[in-house]
Amino acid sequence: MPPSYRKSKLLRRSRVFRGSFNLWKPRLVFWTGALAIGVISVGFAKLADMAQKAFSGVTTSGEWGFLLPVIITPLGFMLSAWLAMTVFPNSQGSGIPQAIAARHLHDEGDRTRLLSLRLAFGKIVLTILGLLCGASIGREGPTVQVGASFMLAVARFGGMAQARGLILAGSAAGIAAAFNTPLAGIVFAIEEMSRTYESRANGLVLTAVILSGLAALGLSGSYNYFGTASAAPVHLADWGLVLVCGVGGGMLGATFSGFALHFGMRIRRWAQPQPLKRMLLLAGACGLVVAMVGVVSGGNTFGTGYEQARGAVEGHALPLLFFPEKLLASFLSMISGIPGGIFAPSLAVGAGFGSTVGYFFGTSIALAAILGMAGYFAGVVQAPMTAFVIILEMTGDHQAVIPIMAVSMIGYVTSRILSREPLYHGLSRNFIAAAIRARRAMEKGPAEGSAAH
Repeated sequence: MPPSYRKSKLLRRSRVFRGSFNLWKPRLVFWTGALAIGVISVGFAKLADMAQKAFSGVTTSGEWGFLLPVIITPLGFMLSAWLAMTVFPNSQGSGIPQAIAARHLHDEGDRTRLLSLRLAFGKIVLTILGLLCGASIGREGPTVQVGASFMLAVARFGGMAQARGLILAGSAAGIAAAFNTPLAGIVFAIEEMSRTYESRANGLVLTAVILSGLAALGLSGSYNYFGTASAAPVHLADWGLVLVCGVGGGMLGATFSGFALHFGMRIRRWAQPQPLKRMLLLAGACGLVVAMVGVVSGGNTFGTGYEQARGAVEGHALPLLFFPEKLLASFLSMISGIPGGIFAPSLAVGAGFGSTVGYFFGTSIALAAILGMAGYFAGVVQAPMTAFVIILEMTGDHQAVIPIMAVSMIGYVTSRILSREPLYHGLSRNFIAAAIRARRAMEKGPAEGSAAH
């Protein structure tokens, strides 16, 4: 066999290998990114739990420990707000509006201002800081921004052009891994993130959810977020809960989201002359009120509210004033400008509302809490399918499928009548405008500099 023939054969094989590698590289990078989201979500959850326990341990030890939040919480809010504005801009709030905004932006630089590995790191650190000082926030919304940031980085590293689809996939994977609810992750991506059916992105979403879910499952095992419930409507009063929790939860959810959008706009205008100074003052004031509400409630309103909601789902009645106290603490934490989500606090508020309704109706507290969560959550996010699926997966209460579905739809319709704009999409417009303004300012700066020369 002549040397030239052997050389040409080796050359052909190397070309085939390079072609195969170039074909598989994006897929391997994508799969690795999805697995990483699952691992990071589990680690994030562990750190968040540790932060809550540390705050609870400090504030319940000693004779005067219960008064420590009055000092720790305002200072923690101010530190978190300062870091969010100066070191990690666009990390404020839930993180879901940033992911939605990034899907609407076409410029790569604009997307990077909202989703990046640096922002993902800052989001995790500052959310844990918020829980460490008693803020009424959750980690699930931030996990969406973290997941979307990882997938956008995957798109750049793997040379993938489907940036919008990958942001959707990362967001779905974040929700699925955070709550251990794979179906809810998919429904959330379609109903809330995209608000439309995108067949080309569905394969990415499904694959990301499966891989991130497998990673989370391998690390945490199989579990339901709120345990396993078996509450079902038996008496006529139980069916009355459907209407009351649907309408009442929808009204409360619409009030929360409407006030959040209204006061958010007013706060931005008020802070405009001196944004850093005024936002730090606002954060400190909100932190002080959150601390006072927490002290009055016996510490029940601090943190995510997971323990309280789980207790209600297990049939233990919550204090009658828990839900308005938790709602106020969650609202103040949200408008303060610190990073942190509203998913878990919203579920706690809904469980508290349902528990109160169930107490007055003399019905099952467990069923009332589950229906209260569905009605309020659907009212806040205005995504009834997501509310229904996520609560069904978190509680495993398959005996109440129809009531949960009905409450979710009633809550959504009630909220839609009272507040026409969904909360996350309303907030996303602010990030879209801010990203475009930042790019124009950067473009204007060099142009003015060159004109001066």
